[in-house]
Amino acid sequence: MKVDVLTLFPEMFAPMNHSLMRQAQEKGLLDFQTHDFRQFSVNKHGHVDDYPYGGGAGMLLRPEPIINCLESLKLSDHARIILLDPIGTPFTQEKAESWATEDHLVFICGHYEGFDERIRSFVTEQVSLGDFILTNGELPTMVMVDATVRLIPDVVGNSASIVHESFQDKLLEYPQYTRPSEFRGMSVPEVLLSGHHANIERWQHRESLRRTYKYRPDLIDFEKLNDQEKEWLKEFQLDQE
Repeated sequence: MKVDVLTLFPEMFAPMNHSLMRQAQEKGLLDFQTHDFRQFSVNKHGHVDDYPYGGGAGMLLRPEPIINCLESLKLSDHARIILLDPIGTPFTQEKAESWATEDHLVFICGHYEGFDERIRSFVTEQVSLGDFILTNGELPTMVMVDATVRLIPDVVGNSASIVHESFQDKLLEYPQYTRPSEFRGMSVPEVLLSGHHANIERWQHRESLRRTYKYRPDLIDFEKLNDQEKEWLKEFQLDQE
């Protein structure tokens, strides 16, 4: 996968040179590049923003630096151009899964009060990390790239580890334990020590549903629950009464 990022602060992407993101690049699975669109400023002072027509608070990013930088990349028709903006659709695990199948992603990071509206006509989609405001678009871009790239085959060493993660199947991940089996009076559930794989899988499924019902019931599609899951749900409800 190729990922290009249009930004005013390329140095903020230092985390991309560490951990799994660095390994993905070393394996040739990720080609990550940043592009400083200040280099495409329309004046000698390097200004990329200006006052909004009609007045208003803050400054807006001008269209020329961003679009000229974008066009310098000579993108194919298949590249997905993503604008990081609060008005965009919320970023989700499903979005990451969809992007992980793409060959080329381009992110545009914002600053100041926002973008000149005409920039939006050059993008494929607009995406937001959540219903809150940050000082820049670099931080959410790194989050989205990380969430996406780790889903590319062979980026994560043990591919099974991403199959049962939270949100993969609309449920939060079940509780997990490691050594020691007993710590300060707290013990690992006996079923996990039994070696009985069917019982362990049943426990994991049940606990995923329990945890989701407790912390994120909005994720559960109650109409699609099977009979066993409905029985478990009744038990969870009784436990809370």
